Amino acid sequence: MNSRNAAATRARILEHAQHQFAQHGYAAVTVKAVAEAAGVSPNLITRYFGGKEGLFLAATRVRIPVSNSFDGERSALGARLASSIVERWFGMPGQDPLLVLQRASGERPEAAEALAAFLDSSSLEPLHRYLRASGLGDADARNRAAAIDAFVLGVSTRRRVLRSELGDPAELQAWLAATIQRLADG
Repeated sequence: MNSRNAAATRARILEHAQHQFAQHGYAAVTVKAVAEAAGVSPNLITRYFGGKEGLFLAATRVRIPVSNSFDGERSALGARLASSIVERWFGMPGQDPLLVLQRASGERPEAAEALAAFLDSSSLEPLHRYLRASGLGDADARNRAAAIDAFVLGVSTRRRVLRSELGDPAELQAWLAATIQRLADG
């Protein structure tokens, strides 16, 4: 098998794994089911990922491009963050690695730890730095960043993890933008 086919096969396995972990949680997903969905042998999953645990870890690598949300005035932060959030929630239904981690965090302590560490480094701290740079004192910036982080995580948990409907994207975006802005402004 050449490296191009191996990379494509690995990507196909990850895509199916992300979908299944997001839909069913860690405990219910089997290597065999992911292999069948991806059209490969379970041995290939073991070869590429070392088994279910390695597959889960690879499927839950999360990246959030937050830097573009922090370009601009604080007065429009809510609109920028809400746009990014809604784009992610509607653009990656069922396969978002962040959703996979959120759903698995109740079953797997390492998933909860990974989610907390990811949110601290990729969301909370950059937001804290941005708010501090926008003229707020350190404690105020930290408190407002924590409030925004908790609000977004709560909405995400309620609407995505508990499988409630996300609703109309435009209405959701407007509500998120207004609420995030109120939290950012204090």
